[in-house]
Amino acid sequence: GKEGQVLECSLINSIRVGAIPKDPKILSSFEAVGKTEADLEGCIICICSGTDLVNLSFMFLVAENPDIARKWIEGLRSVIHNFKANNVCPMTCLKKHWMRMCFLTNVNGKIPVRGITRTFASGKTEKGIFQALKDLGLPSGKNDEIEPPDFTFDIFYALTQKICPRTDIEELFKNINGNKTDYLTVDQLVSFLNENQRDPRLNEILFPFYDPKRAMQIIEKYERDEELKKKGRMSSDGFCRYLMSDENAPVFLDRLELYQEMDQPLAHYFISSSHNTYLTGRQFGGKSS
Repeated sequence: GKEGQVLECSLINSIRVGAIPKDPKILSSFEAVGKTEADLEGCIICICSGTDLVNLSFMFLVAENPDIARKWIEGLRSVIHNFKANNVCPMTCLKKHWMRMCFLTNVNGKIPVRGITRTFASGKTEKGIFQALKDLGLPSGKNDEIEPPDFTFDIFYALTQKICPRTDIEELFKNINGNKTDYLTVDQLVSFLNENQRDPRLNEILFPFYDPKRAMQIIEKYERDEELKKKGRMSSDGFCRYLMSDENAPVFLDRLELYQEMDQPLAHYFISSSHNTYLTGRQFGGKSS
């Protein structure tokens, strides 16, 4: 048997009713299960996906009847047009990769090790990946299989840190504490949050400065070492988890959805545009409207 396939919804460009296939082999396979060309009318779903509009791939699904096909098309369209999915934090991206690998089981219902090596194949040797799996107590042979319950997200996260460590965050961590300790104090974290993370243009009332209380909340949420947590300290692992979380998303995710009243006349709104918008001719010699 073949391994399963998983399609990333955020990469889907369009979903529509597909045409009846012309390939005789495909038609004969449908006839073998009692489906004629007439039965396929309106039942085929075409899913177009790709990282851009040039390198595209197509997947075809066949529904039992046109009504089911229509429900699938409507349901999938409601999922793919989601701006938040394209602006998620690194930790959410890792969770998506982990879920993808958990879905890609073989006929035995297990996760093949070769599927993991393919995931981390770019610039990494298989030997290093096998060793990382072995260090985590997982099957590490090329033809080995992993039980899905054993491949938790924490295991996957630890695996990514071994294979693709965030040396940039580690360097930042050392710069903050002066490379003197293996943790950050509350004061060091507060200083970093206010001086480096917080946008100075923000309103101080709506977006107040970080204080020790808020820093402790961050430590409580992201630090995994209970001893450090009790002392109000954050390890490099906790610091990395915090920086990769939704709290550090590049944009405010709630602003990606419609959050203002948009039913007023156009003149009631400020319009942000470039200075070229009002030109009626050339940029340097043309007149403005």
